[in-house]
Amino acid sequence: MQLNPYLNFNGQCEAAFKFYEQCLGGKIVAKFTYGETPAAEHVSAESRDRMMHVRLVVGDAVLMGSDSPPELFEEQKGMYVSLNIDSPAEAERIFHALAEGGSVRMPIEETFWAARFGMLVDRFGIPWMINCENAK
Repeated sequence: MQLNPYLNFNGQCEAAFKFYEQCLGGKIVAKFTYGETPAAEHVSAESRDRMMHVRLVVGDAVLMGSDSPPELFEEQKGMYVSLNIDSPAEAERIFHALAEGGSVRMPIEETFWAARFGMLVDRFGIPWMINCENAK
């Protein structure tokens, strides 16, 4: 079994996943717009370029997402995407990259359980926790 976060956006999914691909060093391996589906003729003109599905692979991890229909979109609440990173330097790099244009909820720093830990909401409204338990 593999457990994967699936993020919803309100028209910014493609931009968000290009940003995540750059920040996390992953690879977008699949992406489809609503206009590329077999039901494209039933999709409004303003929704054709919205992402129906995108899949980003980072090492053994997978992050997926889509643009919700505008009338069904809800902001992310009650969840974080948690990244566990092996090196403090890489944890700091990723934290600062994801925080660019977003807001820091807890600066990345040493804690009693981790060499580095920080919390942020990125420019697309997605909450992240960056954790590095190792002191490598």
